[in-house]
Amino acid sequence: MKIKVPFSPPDITGEEISRVVEILRSGWITTGEKTRELERQLASWCQTNRAVCLNSGTAALELTLRLLEIGPGDEVITTPYTYTATAAAILHTGATPIFVDLAPGSMEMDPGQVEAAINSRTKAILPVDLAGIPCHYPAWIALAKGYNGDFSPRGKIQEALGRIAVIADAAHSFGGAREGVPSGSLADFSCFSFHAVKNLTTGEGGAVTWRSLPQVEDDWIYQRFQLLSLHGQNRTALEKSTGGWEYDILLPGYKCNMTDLAAAIGLGQLARFEEMQRRRMQRIDWYDQAFAGTPIEPLSHHGEGIQSSGHLYMVWIPGDEKRRNQVMETLKERGIMANVHYKPLPLLTAYRALGYKMERYPRAYERYQNEITLPLYSQLSGQQVAYCASALRELIPF
Repeated sequence: MKIKVPFSPPDITGEEISRVVEILRSGWITTGEKTRELERQLASWCQTNRAVCLNSGTAALELTLRLLEIGPGDEVITTPYTYTATAAAILHTGATPIFVDLAPGSMEMDPGQVEAAINSRTKAILPVDLAGIPCHYPAWIALAKGYNGDFSPRGKIQEALGRIAVIADAAHSFGGAREGVPSGSLADFSCFSFHAVKNLTTGEGGAVTWRSLPQVEDDWIYQRFQLLSLHGQNRTALEKSTGGWEYDILLPGYKCNMTDLAAAIGLGQLARFEEMQRRRMQRIDWYDQAFAGTPIEPLSHHGEGIQSSGHLYMVWIPGDEKRRNQVMETLKERGIMANVHYKPLPLLTAYRALGYKMERYPRAYERYQNEITLPLYSQLSGQQVAYCASALRELIPF
């Protein structure tokens, strides 16, 4: 019997719907008190003093780079095995993404190659928490601290850091942790996505958290994010509506604030988040059991000191890219909407045009060519998991 299994529909219940209806009836739907409440709750989850909500994870990355005053002439080291948003945010600032291949047997960057890529132009290292597994940030921070070459800080925050910044692309890892430290407090800055397919969604949205610096007040960083995200305006629309119209523009900023409508969805999601995560991890265990003893190699969401958010269920099958694509087409015919995470950036037209060549990153290509991402979400039924696993097992002889 054919079963339809979508890839990753959002888990939306009456909890979120009632909160959105409340906002629609309130007379205030853009950035306001609900957004501020979501920021407070996110900071609490991440064990940070502050968080700032924005309209996407991409905006979170770009505004963090701009907060650090990274721009033309600067370099940011990151992985080619990621979605374009990671590198595009760097390019938007005028800085240059420096791609580093994966480490052997790992989905993280090769530390030796990262160290070799660091020079006086390097202003940040940007690891990616692929599939929801937080990267080993203590190692990346130690590497940044250990750089003994010339480092010319740009602006107040880099001066306070006194070293290359470590920024987490934590788009997948909200709810994850490493050695008991939650995603959001592992790196100097952590950038989350709350896109529709994420573990916690606001429809579209994102957030930034950061580790406090003794020399820079958290409130100053927060206000700087506010200026950058709302045209550089020194008073919000809510403040103007309740306290007079007068305002100033302190810098030519951007427009990427979160609305209270989006925040209401996020608050509803946070109210159910622990249960959604429990169900997600349970389904990962079901898949793992189904593939035990087969040639199908799942990405492990379990490891010493690692608490994955369980965002994606990635597997590798025997064979090459052609074989993988054939398998995916058959899965689609059976109603299973699988995916691939990710097509390495040097394979894409925009990055080839910038001079990036895939042959420089052989390990990234090796991991891409036979990867399949199976459906995974909190409402996925046991029957659907069994159907997906059985279909893939039938296609991979052993």
